[in-house]
Amino acid sequence: MGSFLFEDISMVDHRGAAFAHRWVGVSEGCIDYIGDHAPSGSYDERYDGSGKLLMPGLYNAHAHVPMTLLRGRGENLPLDRWLNEAIFPFEDLIEDPDAYYASLLGIAEMLRFGVVSFSDMYYHSDARARAIIESGIKCNLGDSVICFDPDASYADLPHASLNERLVREYHGAADGRLLVDYNLHAEYTSTERVVRTLAEATLDQGLRMQVHVSETSSEVAACKERHDGKTPVRYLADCGLFDAPTTAAHCVWLEEGDFAILAEKGVFVATCPASNAKLGSGIADVAAMRAAGVNVALGTDGVASNNNHNMFSDMYLLALMQRAGDCTPVGLSAEDVIHASTRCGALSQGRTDCGCIEEGCRADLIVLDVDTPWMQPLGSAASNLVYSAQGSDVVLTMVDGSVVYRDGVYPTIDVERVQYETCRARDAILAKL
Repeated sequence: MGSFLFEDISMVDHRGAAFAHRWVGVSEGCIDYIGDHAPSGSYDERYDGSGKLLMPGLYNAHAHVPMTLLRGRGENLPLDRWLNEAIFPFEDLIEDPDAYYASLLGIAEMLRFGVVSFSDMYYHSDARARAIIESGIKCNLGDSVICFDPDASYADLPHASLNERLVREYHGAADGRLLVDYNLHAEYTSTERVVRTLAEATLDQGLRMQVHVSETSSEVAACKERHDGKTPVRYLADCGLFDAPTTAAHCVWLEEGDFAILAEKGVFVATCPASNAKLGSGIADVAAMRAAGVNVALGTDGVASNNNHNMFSDMYLLALMQRAGDCTPVGLSAEDVIHASTRCGALSQGRTDCGCIEEGCRADLIVLDVDTPWMQPLGSAASNLVYSAQGSDVVLTMVDGSVVYRDGVYPTIDVERVQYETCRARDAILAKL
């Protein structure tokens, strides 16, 4: 890992504040200099910032990366048919080698679009971990717990020993790039006993939790029928699941009282505007969450329901859909959206020294080419990043001071082979179906 100096470059920080003519130095994985003139020290590589913009890397707070295999599958089906006819039968045939290459393909897409870290809920965790470590990206990895046996506790499930092994082998691996979270799939795919005992195990291990919450109106209605009128938020809180640091994906259908619970428990909501729109789930009331003091980060969800990991598209949708839902041109500011996509996403993963451009923080940085017709004039850099920038404007992605994407080149991923193997695996699964 060499040292790196961005020279005379425009910069936007995690708050959306813009700065012209900045020099930013990177050494041993961290930012070691920020100033309006060149530092006195020497660096291994100097990067000309002319026509470029530096910003914190993006943090994808909710994904299912092996679902790259399912891109475009089940188009234009209602949710129940989409799941039961298109998704679940296909997923039953995915094997570890398939998941490995599909994960690498999804990671390559994220790195191309400036994502430096993601929170992932899925299976085939050894395959995913291998792809994460090899690629150079960061990830909080969770293996989803599903259980319908009313007599079983978490300790009775194969997941208990699996999670213990995953923590032992991978938590903190690759100099902390890979972290293991515990993961409940959802209220509707578990029993109360499992939720309570999983919550206890998460606290005992000192780990974080990932969970789907209130994604659809039918989910909320069914939960209230099962649990004496409790919403998923109230039910999971009463079960102790939110006592550990938690990222709750979606939260589209929150009711009065839910906002206060999420805020009190310090839950991070991973809003997924593209996925929720494509599946017809609704529009999450992010403005109300923020007004209530809830931490809101941004996620893509899986590409089966997005269909990409381009977080610049999700930033754009987050800003516009909130305004459309509220029927007002006054909504989340561009600065709010940038914060949700950078610093808040990093904090949702427990990465307190990430997601911002400050001396001493990890060098998770991206560079965009802003010398383009759609990014000029650069009157408001924050506004242009949210409303004008394209994911393809990213020309460099750096994770912990290492360049993992630059000008079409992936130093850590054989993209041609990864694309071939993923397409081959998809064709083989479709043939079995």
